[in-house]
Amino acid sequence: MKLSGWGRYPVLEARTYRPRSMDALRNLVLSEPSLIARGNGRAYGDSAINTSATIETQYLNRMIAFDSASGQLVAEAGVLLGDIITAFLPRGWFQMVTPGTKFVTLGGAIAADVHGKNHHKDGSFRSCVDWIDVMGPDGEIRRCSPKDNPTLFDHTLGGMGLTGIILRAAIRLQSVETAWIRQTTIAAPNLNAAMAAFESTQDATYSVAWIDCLGTGANLGRSLVMLGEHAVRADLSPQQAQTPFRTKPKRKLSVPIDFPAFVLNSLTVRAFNALYYWAGARKTGTQLVDWDSYFYPLDAIQGWNRIYGQNGFAQFQCALPLDRSESGLTAMLSEIAKAGSGSFLAVLKRFGKQHSAFSFPMEGYTLALDFPVTPKTLALLERLDQITISHGGRFYLAKDSRMSSTTLRASDPRAAEFQAHRDSQGFNSRFRSAQSERLDL
Repeated sequence: MKLSGWGRYPVLEARTYRPRSMDALRNLVLSEPSLIARGNGRAYGDSAINTSATIETQYLNRMIAFDSASGQLVAEAGVLLGDIITAFLPRGWFQMVTPGTKFVTLGGAIAADVHGKNHHKDGSFRSCVDWIDVMGPDGEIRRCSPKDNPTLFDHTLGGMGLTGIILRAAIRLQSVETAWIRQTTIAAPNLNAAMAAFESTQDATYSVAWIDCLGTGANLGRSLVMLGEHAVRADLSPQQAQTPFRTKPKRKLSVPIDFPAFVLNSLTVRAFNALYYWAGARKTGTQLVDWDSYFYPLDAIQGWNRIYGQNGFAQFQCALPLDRSESGLTAMLSEIAKAGSGSFLAVLKRFGKQHSAFSFPMEGYTLALDFPVTPKTLALLERLDQITISHGGRFYLAKDSRMSSTTLRASDPRAAEFQAHRDSQGFNSRFRSAQSERLDL
């Protein structure tokens, strides 16, 4: 069957398997020349595709145990983060770290070591993982944690499924009083003001910015910075406080067709960005929003990836070190504005410190941009790659669909170390993806 990531680029012909038991999965691991696990297909590129054998984990989706004293949940890798929220938010528990969509699996969150809007305070997904069970190339299951088998643990988090098949994990949820977020919006007229807002609000639990990547001159990098805190009962109205975990059901929206290519152009994106900024600027201050609207705004639109047309889109996400973030971001935004190929889904976040074998985050800033796949935008992405490298930055493999091996190694010296570790443990002989082959991992 034809498979792609969420960006719908590239599209590859692949054989897929859906094992329903550990024995069936072990037989595949031992018999297939190479394979890779696939969760819900929300990685943007080809990191969860192996043309010979792609192992879909949709049947490995049980929640096994929960400790209400510690908040520890044991679940299989195919469980969606959204399923965890549905089951446990009404009981007063929420994810400690969550990416921008709830439609990723637990195994996918671990493989990408996903980050959220609270990385500057709480780190990436690894900060809430107590242990992982991983099936190796010999079919044996090994439990790893920060204390037991720590090398496997460290390489599995952020290893993009290339250290084995993630089977189950124990993660910790956090206790919350309500299903509401106290959101504070700050209108920042330019990049300097946006970064100053991030730096002056380091004590905020959550922070994220939508950034206008087509602004120029005094408007270069103008942004809406959105801070968030879990609301407590006292923050709610008397009526809301009676049912603090109940929120108004959302109207379901969907994109039923692929948009024509001409819809997304510099004029329409520039107009959208201007309207979005000024609409947000009129709503500065603090208000209550429901958890779904704050953490997962795009999940409200089913099939939003079709907006970019039948050729799909490529996401660019880099992390820049703190001391070179402003100059690097300025150079990128200037290049994007000059090209006129703006992204209307542009996100800026502040990262805290992180040390890990191959995970994406580093202390500094991360910029994420979506572009429809065209020769012009692919050429622009190459230029953004070089700006990232020249400023000491690196790239997020969960979003990558077109980077070269040369670019990866120029940006991240850990790639060679990760490859050497895979070779030494025999992982490379069994666990491979289209991405790992493209990047020589």
